[in-house]
Amino acid sequence: MPILGAFIVPHPPIIIPEIGRGEEKKIQKTIDGYHDIARQIAELEPDTIVLTTPHSIIYSDYFHISPGPGARGDFGRFGAWNISVLAEYDEGFVKELMNLARKRNIDAGTLGERDGSLDHGTMVPLYFINQYLKKYKLVRIGLSGLPVTDHYKLGRCIKETADKLDRKVVFVASGDLSHKLKKDGPYGFSEEGVEFDRQITEAMKEADFLKFLTFSPDFCEKAAECGLRSFIIMAGALSGLAVKTDFKSYEGPFGVGYGICAYTVTGEDDSRDFDIVFKNEQVKMARERIMKADAYVKLARLSLETYVKTGKFVKLPEGLPEEMLKNKAGVFVSIKKYGHLRGCIGTITPATSCIAEEIIRNAVSAGLEDPRFTPVTENELDDLVYSVDVLSKPEPIQSMDQLDVKRYGVIVSSGLKRGLLLPNLEGVDTVEEQVAIARRKAGISDKEKIKLERFEVIRHQ
Repeated sequence: MPILGAFIVPHPPIIIPEIGRGEEKKIQKTIDGYHDIARQIAELEPDTIVLTTPHSIIYSDYFHISPGPGARGDFGRFGAWNISVLAEYDEGFVKELMNLARKRNIDAGTLGERDGSLDHGTMVPLYFINQYLKKYKLVRIGLSGLPVTDHYKLGRCIKETADKLDRKVVFVASGDLSHKLKKDGPYGFSEEGVEFDRQITEAMKEADFLKFLTFSPDFCEKAAECGLRSFIIMAGALSGLAVKTDFKSYEGPFGVGYGICAYTVTGEDDSRDFDIVFKNEQVKMARERIMKADAYVKLARLSLETYVKTGKFVKLPEGLPEEMLKNKAGVFVSIKKYGHLRGCIGTITPATSCIAEEIIRNAVSAGLEDPRFTPVTENELDDLVYSVDVLSKPEPIQSMDQLDVKRYGVIVSSGLKRGLLLPNLEGVDTVEEQVAIARRKAGISDKEKIKLERFEVIRHQ
């Protein structure tokens, strides 16, 4: 049986009267919307509610599914110890979902739980749902640092599991929107926060789940959004299904965006397999970039693709520009997939005989040896976008006043520790941010004295 319906909900504890103590009246539309969707869910009489939450345990490379027969949680940390929520888990659904995820090469399971109690991203929705629905089981799933396409694929697995088990399933995607809507809010203000909420609520209203997949990571970080990946898993669970949208409300008086939207499944629609649409568009864009790429970027791509497919370094191709063969320089190769960094490795000073050799070695290292990421696989190669930065010789400077975040990269040193950050990076807008990131990369604390060097780059992308 397919998913019966899906609901995007926020999770501000303040909407619970014992916590809000009158402040909850400032977001009455959110409360009214919650009661509406809770009644809708009760009318659907689901066997199982699948709920995704940003506040369960999160791993960078793994989706955590809560294990065992059930769990309890309370709002003690918000001053309401007497308000608690109990949940009975659907262990059969969890087992089948894990098996299916494994077959689809998605890293998801019940290992690694550190705290079994319910989080507020789960309890706030259940607080309202439980007022109208008493008999159901829960599947609680956390988010991850994996690509957005993996979140969508996990949603597909949820849909397939519901079909296989013939469960009546409702999906609840718990997540707030931007946390940066007001200067006097708890997280401050950013223009990106306001713009994110505008775009995401428009996408909700139109059931434009493709839009969910296309937000850039840097934009989302500046907006300090909370629930996007939760919504993407929901979109995957509704993949291939036609839906009727009922947008309930949007509010943000406390500086955090709260949106409520209901989706009722009305039939099938093959055009709504948004992961396929997204991947096709990304491959098309990558191919267009390949056609426009210069010799530097083409060599980086050729280097990694050759090594992944053959296990050998590519030989220097004929027809390379003379400056790539006669000049030496440090080179950084950066690789992105669907807008997310997939690897970046480079050399500050040249380690090979020429720029071309430097590109070959560093492209392979960026794809296979960046410790932050798993090695690139052959089935990813068509999705990758490359850039090559050729560095000038670094020069020492006396203060940050001699830096320009757009023009200069920075090298921060303290003893044997050394960190580098390239110039003109998306999401890095100030010299202070640039130096702080370089410090963190090198493991240099704020209290340690540092030496600064700057360099320029010629960027090929």
